[in-house]
Order: sequence, then structure tokens, then C-alpha cells
Amino acid sequence: MTDRALIRLAWASFGFALILPASSLVLVFLGWTTTLPGGWISWRGQVVSCAAVLGASVLGWFVTTRRPENPYGWLWVSLRWALSLLLFAQVYAAYALVAHPGALPFPRTMGTAVAGVGWTAWLILTPLLMVLFPSGQTPSPRWRLLVWTVLLFGTVALIASPFIPGRSGFVPIDNSLDVGDALGRIAVVLGYGGALVVLATIPLAALSLVFRFRRAGGVERQQIKWFAYAAVVLVVLYLAEFFYEPPGAWDAVVEVLPLLGLYAAVGVAILRYGLYDIDALINRTLVYGALTASLALVYLGSVATLQYAFRTLTGGGSQLVIVASTLVIAALFGPLRRRTQTVIDRRFYRRKYDAAKTLEAFAARLREETDLVSLSDDVVAVVRDTVQPERVSLWLRPPYRSARTGEDRS
Repeated sequence: MTDRALIRLAWASFGFALILPASSLVLVFLGWTTTLPGGWISWRGQVVSCAAVLGASVLGWFVTTRRPENPYGWLWVSLRWALSLLLFAQVYAAYALVAHPGALPFPRTMGTAVAGVGWTAWLILTPLLMVLFPSGQTPSPRWRLLVWTVLLFGTVALIASPFIPGRSGFVPIDNSLDVGDALGRIAVVLGYGGALVVLATIPLAALSLVFRFRRAGGVERQQIKWFAYAAVVLVVLYLAEFFYEPPGAWDAVVEVLPLLGLYAAVGVAILRYGLYDIDALINRTLVYGALTASLALVYLGSVATLQYAFRTLTGGGSQLVIVASTLVIAALFGPLRRRTQTVIDRRFYRRKYDAAKTLEAFAARLREETDLVSLSDDVVAVVRDTVQPERVSLWLRPPYRSARTGEDRS
């Protein structure tokens, strides 16, 4: 297909893909006043899922309309359809079985079989999105075996998933597509077995990014940094949410923002806009993440220690402890930030750290050196050490004699 035909297909796919999340939002709105029992995903959770689906839809449309020849954008289009199908099936079942029973046909089939197909398709695409990033090609021919493994076992799981008997993991109801005991056992083996194989390939797919990063250079290395940065932030925030659930609406914000950040990072990486800002972003994240953790530990430690001392001396706590701890944190912020920046640069950005030290040493010599030849040699050496060009030379304008005063001037 030509690029123009692919762009038209991307626009058409984007328009049709909006139908399912839009329909899901309509059903959520109609059933919002009904409280869903345990085991069902809440209406608010469905709204968060809609935001995630819409983000994937926008990313797939954005990449395919600007890089229609890149197969990777079409993977996101496929992921959009998988997530849309999973979301719509769950909302459909909740509305037709709990909010307004009997209002829609085949709710059990939608909540089990159709949702299972959407989830399995999403599972298949997850390792492919990593191993084929960012060009749609594997890092080397050897990694094609991983792609074919995912496609083979994923297809087996996709075919068998609608017929797995028992209670679904998506909605708390039994599967309505009962194919009997013998065929049901076969469906369980094929469905769960294929899904487990695909799950086992996800760490290998993540490892392929490391392999690609080591062999990549220039733009591709920066693209992988964008993807890895957003993925790490997503995992860290989700782990933090697992141990501490944010109150109220912040729970939904924490759930959807990392996903949207991942979509934005992938879009930036594929389209190559502002790629080289990622190093500064990673640096700031490391510095302020470590700084925040250090200050939090100092604050909690100082509050606990001073409160214990006050209780020992006076038999009660004091608000002065909190004020004093806050002042300590304010005083430590600047020095601790500079110290953290130095440690991060020395550990992870050694070239930047060495360049800064070289420039500091040169500035110190510059204040004391008066010989022009020595200064010229120092400038050339500093440029060679910090910028590391292939060639470096220094040209100085020769002095000229003033016609009015007869003095030599540079």
C-alpha cells in the first residue's frame, strides 16, 4: 500500500476505534448511580481505563499518520483495538447484568469470552511492543524466534480463551460458552499454557531493549532512553500505589498519568522531536528523586528523635519539633542538592563530571597564567578533553601596528 492509502487507513481506524470507548463511557454514565458489588471493576476504574484506551488511540493515530511506513505504529493501533474490546466487554457486562439486568443481549458472553479475547490480544502485543521498538524490526535475526514464539502460542491462547470454563477473571461470572468437560480441559491447557509462554517472553523482550541499546548509536539510543525512562516511571508509580493507595480522585490520577506519559514518550521517540532533552530529564529525575527520599528520611528521623527527647524530658510532645525539623530541611536543601548532583554526575554521567572538573581547573589556571602560548595550549587541551572532537586547532589573529600610536595591538 502507498503512504497515502496507509494514512487514510489510519484515519479510518482511528475513527472506528473511538466507537467502543465512547460507547463504554455512555454505559458508564447510564449506570453510574448503581453500586457494583465486589469482584466488579468500579465505574471510576472504567473511566480510568477509557482514558488509557484513548491515549493509546491517539498515539497509534499520531504515529501512523506521520510514519505510515513504520510497522511499530500499527502495533499501537492493534493494541488500541485490544484494549477497546476488553474495556467495552467489561462495561457491557456490568451494565447488562448489574445496573440494568436484561437491557442488552449476551452479557455473559461479552463479559467472559469477548473480554478474554481482548485481554489475550493485549498480552500478545506487550512483548512485541518491546522487541520491535522503535523501527518495527528485531534487534537482530536471532530475536525473530521470540516474535514467532509469541505469535504462535499467543494465537493458540487467543483461539482457546473464549472456551475456558469456570469463572472469568474479568467479571465475577461463569463463562457461558460451555463446550463440555473434555473440550473444556483442552481449552484450559491451550489457553493458560499459551498465555504462560507469552508471559515468559516479556522479560526476554525487555532484555532485547538492553541488547539493542548496547548496539545502537545516535538517535536510536536516545529513542530507547525515552521508552525506558517512561516505563521505569510507570513501574515505580504503580509499585508505590500498590503499597500506598492515594486518597480520593488522586488514585485515578496516579493510575492514568503514567500510562499517558508512556504514550507521550513513545510518540516523541518514534517521531524524534526533542530527543536529546531526555538525558537532562533523566538526570533531574535521579537527582530530585534521591533528594526527596533523603530529605524525607532526615525529616522523619529528626521528628522521631526530637519527639522522643521531648517526651523523655517533659513527658509530652511539642509542635516546636515539627517547626525545627522543617527549618533543618530548608537549610539542608541547597547543600544536599549540590552533593546529590555531584554524586549522580560522578556515578552515571562521568563524562559530564570530568568535563566540569576540567573546566574548573582551567578557570583556576586562567586567573594566574599570563603567557599567551601556554594559554593557547591549555585551551586546546580543554577542548580536546571536554568536547572530544576529531580535530582541534586554535587560530589567533596576528598583532597589527597602529598607524596613530605605532604600538602593536592584537
